[in-house]
Amino acid sequence: MGNNTTGESSHHDTGNNTTRLHTLHQQHNQSPWLDNIRRDWLHDGEIQAWLDKGVRGITSNPTIFKQAISSVDTYDVQLQECAVNGLDAEQTYWRAVETDIAQASELLAKLYHESNKVDGFVSVEVSPSLAYDTENTLENARELHQRLNAPNVYIKIPGTEAGVTATRVMIAERRSVNVTLLFSVERYMEIAEAYLAGLEQVDGDLSSVSSVASLFVSRVDTEIDRHLEIIGTREALALRGLAAVANAKIAYAAFKAIHSGVRWEALEARGAKPQRLLWASTSTKNHAYTDTMYVDELIGPHTVNTMAISTLNAFNDHGTNEHTLTLELEKAYHVFEKLAKLDIEMNDVKSKLETDGIKLFQTSFEQLIDVIDFKLSQLRNTSLSHLGRPATHQTISHQTR
Repeated sequence: MGNNTTGESSHHDTGNNTTRLHTLHQQHNQSPWLDNIRRDWLHDGEIQAWLDKGVRGITSNPTIFKQAISSVDTYDVQLQECAVNGLDAEQTYWRAVETDIAQASELLAKLYHESNKVDGFVSVEVSPSLAYDTENTLENARELHQRLNAPNVYIKIPGTEAGVTATRVMIAERRSVNVTLLFSVERYMEIAEAYLAGLEQVDGDLSSVSSVASLFVSRVDTEIDRHLEIIGTREALALRGLAAVANAKIAYAAFKAIHSGVRWEALEARGAKPQRLLWASTSTKNHAYTDTMYVDELIGPHTVNTMAISTLNAFNDHGTNEHTLTLELEKAYHVFEKLAKLDIEMNDVKSKLETDGIKLFQTSFEQLIDVIDFKLSQLRNTSLSHLGRPATHQTISHQTR
C-alpha cells in the first residue's frame, strides 16, 4: 500500500480553490467524509457544496436520521404518502431513509467511479435493535443492500460479537459494509480478520468489494477522563486526553500489519482493497481540547475521518495538515501501561462504550419511531396543500446550518 502524495500546497483556499480537506486527501491519502445527511441539504446544494470543498463520502446513523426527520418538514410529503398508503411508523422510517440514501448515492456516484471505487460511499445502518442478533442483522443488511442496489452504499453493521460473523458473511456475499461502533483494538482485529476471511471465500475478482472499520475516538477520552478525574492524582490527571489518540494509533499499527504479508498480497493480487480504518466520533467533547484534535493527530494514508460539519469547518479553517498517525507509537503503548497501573480496566471501559453506543442508537431509533407515529396520525387528517412549502424549507435550512 503506497501513500498517494502530490506537491500541492497545504495553504487553505488557494487560488485554485484547494482547501485543507483537498490537501488532506491529496498529500496524505486520508479521505474526509461528512457525518450527517438531511434531505434539505441534498436538495438545496449543501451536500454538493461540501463535496466541492473536498468531502469524499457520507455516513449516517439512527441518531442523525432522528435529528433530520424531527427537525425539518422536508420529509412531510413522503410521510403523508406513507400515511395514505397505510404504512406503519417503522415502514415509513425505512422508506424515508432509503430515499435519502438513494439520492446521496447518486450524488456521490461520479466520485465513486473517479476514485476507482475507493470513495464516494454513503452508509446506512441496519436496525439498532439487531445489534446482538447475527441472523436478523444479515437479513436486514441483505434487504437494504438489495433494495438500494447501488455499488457505493455501505451497509453499517455494529461491531459486536454478532457483527463479526455478519461481516464475514456479507463480504463473502460481495456486499460492502461499514462496521461501526468499534472501540477496542482487539475487536477491530476480529473485524479485520472477518474481512479477510470473507474475501477468501469469494471467487474471482475482488475489486467491487469494499469495507471500512469505524473506530470511535472521542468517546474513549470522555469515558477514561471520567475515571482519571475520579482518581484525581497528578499522575492520573496528566493522562487526560491521551487514550483516544493512543488507541487509534495502536489500531493503525495493527491495520498496517494485517494489510501486509503473503496472505494480504494474495488477495490484493485479485483486486482486494484494504479495509480502511475510519475515525468516527471526532468532534471534541471536552472544550479544554482543541476543536481539531481528533483530526490533526490522526492523519495517515488509507484512512477515513468522518466529521460533523462543525469539525469540518474548524479543520478547513485552522487544522494542521501533517502526517501524524504513525508518530510516537511507543508513547501510545505507554499510555495504556500507565492506565493499567491506575487500575483502569480497559476491557471494561471498551465494553461499556460498546453497550452505551448501541443503547444510544436504539434510543434514538425508538424516539424517532414515536415521532413518525405521531406525525402519521396527524398527517392522515392533514391536506397536502399545507405541506412542503419551499419558503419554510429555506428558513429552516439557514437556521440549522
